[in-house]
Amino acid sequence: MRPMQHIDLPEVMAIENQSYEFPWTEGIFDDCLKNQYLSTLYINNKQILAYTVSQFVIDECHLLNLCVRKQDRGRGVGKMMVQYLMNQARQNDIGSIFLEVRMSNKAAIHLYDKLGFNEIGIRRDYYPSNNGREDALVLAYEIT
Repeated sequence: MRPMQHIDLPEVMAIENQSYEFPWTEGIFDDCLKNQYLSTLYINNKQILAYTVSQFVIDECHLLNLCVRKQDRGRGVGKMMVQYLMNQARQNDIGSIFLEVRMSNKAAIHLYDKLGFNEIGIRRDYYPSNNGREDALVLAYEIT
């Protein structure tokens, strides 16, 4: 694990664009880095396998983006990334982690459920989709 840097953006963008129909733009990642959001890479053999972007505000963390390269999914990389974020939150006296996840993203919902996240709401029409908009589950994890 190491912090994301501007030099990593071409590789991050390749993963982002392969993973999502409506990916973040390079400008969004650039803004997150400029504003010092916690942006973390998981690297193996000099290749980026996954990344997270999170914002810490007072005593809360908002996980904004978690992405694992398609060929590395199902190997526990996403779980390691979330557990790393949980540890970072704990070390920074953060009380809660919040996130949104597409209702259709069953694999992510299962991962967050296994890690102890709880559903606290639904954001209607939160994500763009090919059929218009898709709802998001809002999940929270309380740091103990």
